[in-house]
Amino acid sequence: MESKTARLTVLIDPVKKQAFEALCASQDLTPSQVVRQLIREYLAQHGVEYATKPRAAGSGRQKK
Repeated sequence: MESKTARLTVLIDPVKKQAFEALCASQDLTPSQVVRQLIREYLAQHGVEYATKPRAAGSGRQKK
């Protein structure tokens, strides 16, 4: 997981915000968790690599 955070401000209509927060709460997730997941999925969908992206299983160095 990322060690530093940055703030992203998003403007959304209040009715959608309320519905989103209620759905997140019903799934025991915070809105921030859901938005981070959506961003990771969007980046992956478009093939964007980034420094904190976890390596796929089996790749990279192996322990001896």
